[in-house]
Amino acid sequence: MMFRQIKEDIAVALEKDPAARNALEVLILYPGVHALVTYRVTHWLWGIGFKFIARTLSQLSRWVTGIEIHPAAIIGKRFFIDHGMGVVIGETSEVGDNVFVYQGVTLGGLATKKGKRHPTISNDVVIGAGAKILGPIKIGCNTKIGSGSVVLQNVPEYSTVIGVPGRVVFSGISSDLEDDDETESFPDPVARAIECMLDRLPKMEKEIRQLKETLKDNGITDLSSIDETARKKISG
Repeated sequence: MMFRQIKEDIAVALEKDPAARNALEVLILYPGVHALVTYRVTHWLWGIGFKFIARTLSQLSRWVTGIEIHPAAIIGKRFFIDHGMGVVIGETSEVGDNVFVYQGVTLGGLATKKGKRHPTISNDVVIGAGAKILGPIKIGCNTKIGSGSVVLQNVPEYSTVIGVPGRVVFSGISSDLEDDDETESFPDPVARAIECMLDRLPKMEKEIRQLKETLKDNGITDLSSIDETARKKISG
C-alpha cells in the first residue's frame, strides 16, 4: 500500500507541475516529493511503534528538503507540495485527498496541550504560498486559501479565503470551481476593496445630499460658518 502511494505521489507531481518532464526528474529533483516519500515511510514506522526512528528520519528530511511533516500527521492520496520550502505540517494535522500546497504553508497549532491542535483539511483544497492555517479548525472541501492568509476559524466548503485574519470572500457551489484552469486562481484583494468602495458610493452620495438638505433647512450654506451651536442643532 505504501509503495503504491509513493508511485501515485510521483504521478501526481508529473500531472500538476507543467515543468515536470519525466518521473525520474521528479523522483530525483523535487523536494516536495522527497519529503512526501519520506513521510509515507515515517508514517508507517510511527504506526508500528518505531516512533523515535520515524522522528529521526523526519528531521533528516527536514534538513534536506526544508519541509517538515510530522510522522503522526494523516495525509491522503494525490497530495502535492509545489516548491515546498518552509512547509510545516503538525502532528495532529489531517489532510484529505487531492490537496495542493504551495511553499511556506503552515498547518500549525495555537496551544501546547495534548490532543487535537492542528487543522483538518478536506478534499480538493488549494492552499496558496505563505498561508497559515492554525488550530483545530476544519477547512471544507473545494476551498481555496489565498497566499499569505492567516486562517483561525472553520471555513465552509466551496469557499475562497483571503487576508489576515482570513475571511471568506466567496462561498457557494459554482460551475467555475469545476474548471481545472481556474484551480489556482485567487481573487485580487485590492480589486475586491475597490469593488466594495464602488458598491458603497450610491449610499454615500445619498447621505451627502441629505446632509446638504439638512444644512440648507437650517440656513447654513457655508460649511466654514458652522459653529458648535449649529453642530448641536443639526445633531439634535
